Amino acid sequence: MKIGELKKYRDTLRGLSAEQLGDELVKLRKEQFSLRMQRATGQSPKPDQFGDARRNIARLKTLQRQAQLKAAPATGGKKS
Repeated sequence: MKIGELKKYRDTLRGLSAEQLGDELVKLRKEQFSLRMQRATGQSPKPDQFGDARRNIARLKTLQRQAQLKAAPATGGKKS
């Protein structure tokens, strides 16, 4: 993905609710699985698609974690 595309994708993800982020994560995992199956069956997807899928999953999980931390009350670093 190019930088402009990444910024648009990031902004799109930030506008989604927690449920929609979960749905998007499922979609990306299915895409990643599909790429693995294509490679295993001898079809040749573009090699950069594997990295793109992995990075998009990481971006999405990062946004989910940020939202989770915003929603959680601050504990002051103490474990309960």
